[in-house]
Amino acid sequence: MKIVVFGLSITSSWGNGHATTYRALLEALRRRGHQIVFFEKDEPWYASNRDLPSPEFCDLRLFDSWDAVLPDVRRELSECDVAVLGSFFSLGIRAADEIRESKAPVRAFYDIDTPITLAKLRAGEQQYLRADQVAAFDLYLSFTGGPILQQLQEEFGARLALPLYCSFEPSTYYPRRVSRRFQCDLSYMGTYAPDRQKKLEEMLFGAASRLQDRRFILAGPQYPKTRRRPKNVKHIMHLSPQYHPQFYSSSRFTLNLTREEMVRWGYSPSVRLFEAAACGCAIISDFWPGLDSMLKVGDEVLLADNGDQVSALLQDMEDAEVQRIGRCARERVLAEHSSDRRAQEFESYVASVPSSGLRPGRRVKVPAATSLPTKEQRERSSSTNLVAQ
Repeated sequence: MKIVVFGLSITSSWGNGHATTYRALLEALRRRGHQIVFFEKDEPWYASNRDLPSPEFCDLRLFDSWDAVLPDVRRELSECDVAVLGSFFSLGIRAADEIRESKAPVRAFYDIDTPITLAKLRAGEQQYLRADQVAAFDLYLSFTGGPILQQLQEEFGARLALPLYCSFEPSTYYPRRVSRRFQCDLSYMGTYAPDRQKKLEEMLFGAASRLQDRRFILAGPQYPKTRRRPKNVKHIMHLSPQYHPQFYSSSRFTLNLTREEMVRWGYSPSVRLFEAAACGCAIISDFWPGLDSMLKVGDEVLLADNGDQVSALLQDMEDAEVQRIGRCARERVLAEHSSDRRAQEFESYVASVPSSGLRPGRRVKVPAATSLPTKEQRERSSSTNLVAQ
């Protein structure tokens, strides 16, 4: 298949989780024989922080002006088998209209921010997708599963809303030797978010204040300089993805913290959750509905609500048990959340679209281990009892 994608960024992971999500999925699709064209708006904040300026697994089309790139967009859409618009693509409204008017056999929206998108649609905000454009897509693929999928279908007319969770690349994310630069008792990686900050201060900073002889690391951009951190918390402004495996492999524990809207809807695993688990790092997470369908609580992931509980885990848990939890989590995500698994799911979803045949001579390659979703499975994918595939 030829797949055309319009995404926030694939060249820079600065301040976003989209880049690593796209990289894992598209690299796996390319390995499986598909051709990929990726359109990205050339934004200055990404241009100055590019950690993958020339991805080898896709044909990158950086552009400054939509009007200037429009002939190229229309040409690629006229020749593609699948057109994918990603959330937070800055020209998403115009791209959605072009996709709707094109002859692309399959049209998909890939939402890496589903609870935020739903809130914007309800508020009438037209940042990257209008409410009337939702029904124009054959597939609404979402990094959030569970009840929000049925809500999108019922409230905004999404034709077929299905989970396509983020993933990780196994050849990159695996246990490494401990690095002195990143060695710590507890780490957290994530961009500053006001609705996540209270948890961070309670669980990371709180534990650091209680355990002043331990080492802690916060990695991520946009944190206000006015926020004071305990002296034993090291801050790394931005950590390139090439160092993520070393970072997690050198953390005794790492935190997984979830934004409010994603906690509310549940079934919203971050890409960091799977990357950390793939590196065998023991994860301490806040609770959200659906977490236990991704990783088994107590055996593959630990829960904490406050700094006291985090401190207790750091102090009381034996190293052998910490390592066992990390190993179990790694086994789980290798089986269910690798990039190749996501690529197979993407292929099966595309092949299940009933009304649009692919171009002659181009068929979706569906592995024997991957069956197409039945009507019952589609209905279950939208139910409140949805679990990770």
